[in-house]
Amino acid sequence: EITARAAVCIDNARRYSRERETTLTLQRSLLPRGLPRTAAVDAASRYLPAARTGVGGDWFDVIPLSGMRVAMVVGDVVGHGIQASATMGRLRTAVRTLADIDLAPEELLTHLDDLVLHLSHESGGDAGPGEVGATCLYAVYDPVSRRCTLSRAGHPPPVLVPPDGPVRVLDMPSGPPLGVGGLPFESVELELPEGSVLGFYTDGLVNGRGDGTDTGPHLLCEALSHAASGALEEACDRVLHATLPPGPATDDVTLLLTRTRGLSSSQVATWDIPADPALVAPVRKWVLDQLGVWGLTDVSFTVELVVSELVTNAIRYGAPPIRLRLICDASTLICEVSDGSHTAPHLRRAKTWDEGGRGLLLVAQLTQRWGSRHTAEGKTIWAELGLAEEA
Repeated sequence: EITARAAVCIDNARRYSRERETTLTLQRSLLPRGLPRTAAVDAASRYLPAARTGVGGDWFDVIPLSGMRVAMVVGDVVGHGIQASATMGRLRTAVRTLADIDLAPEELLTHLDDLVLHLSHESGGDAGPGEVGATCLYAVYDPVSRRCTLSRAGHPPPVLVPPDGPVRVLDMPSGPPLGVGGLPFESVELELPEGSVLGFYTDGLVNGRGDGTDTGPHLLCEALSHAASGALEEACDRVLHATLPPGPATDDVTLLLTRTRGLSSSQVATWDIPADPALVAPVRKWVLDQLGVWGLTDVSFTVELVVSELVTNAIRYGAPPIRLRLICDASTLICEVSDGSHTAPHLRRAKTWDEGGRGLLLVAQLTQRWGSRHTAEGKTIWAELGLAEEA
């Protein structure tokens, strides 16, 4: 009897270990393997799975956007186990898809809230909807304007470490958790000096000591007090050491630190263009002169074609005001043409005898990627060229 009971216990332990390893492998496959290198931010991250309660649904991401901008997101799905990890993967994929169409942070969270409600109904049975909930914080930083827009859905607020000021937890509307439905989300916009550090995290970091006190945010701010000047990887380790007790973590812990960069005015060129087709030739001359200043004459032929097509389309099919902007860094050149029309362009296959309809196809073939985003004034068509590849 003792042997039989020992065998059952060993089998249960093996099953638990196998299930936990499967869940952990699933979650790690859904989390980013590495953070992208962008011109907007430097980033470092840490993720620690829970030791006793099983792997949960924490996730984080850094998503490059058009115009050198970058999105930063961190979230936490309620619960633990394979179901929480699978839900986390679906939400992360949804965030990437919604970010790709350049939704404002509060609009993105509204769509994500609808998705969580849909997942709750799917997970339920005849008795009613299931229980699927999550929290999320989404931020977009623009290195040209050096402004950051943030919105959160029941998630802990980020910590800001200015280059020349005290560390503080950002005061921003909390918003309802995802899955509540029917309630609005709000956003805040901040101007961040170059070198500012933003700390995003899940509640497992600040509640890690589990002593019932509210010391977690204070310990986090204290640990980040020197993050503005030091290495972010070292800051991550310092935060985990300061906020978590010795031993295995009792809850999933996610930490994402980003240090903002700024593009100087010499890396951005902007022109307001009257809606006159006769001015396309002078615009090409302005662009070629600017490329000469930047030392990018090797890509002048490609850029001239792209700018000509985008500006011509804006004059012909768009609405004033029309603006051309070039953004340049060490590895990328971005051409943006904005106009007052909200009609988005789309690729189409021109017929043999058509006199037009091939402009966007030409842009798509000549550039690394291209797209459009809606703005308050209309829309912006952008195209990105990789300078390393062109060279």
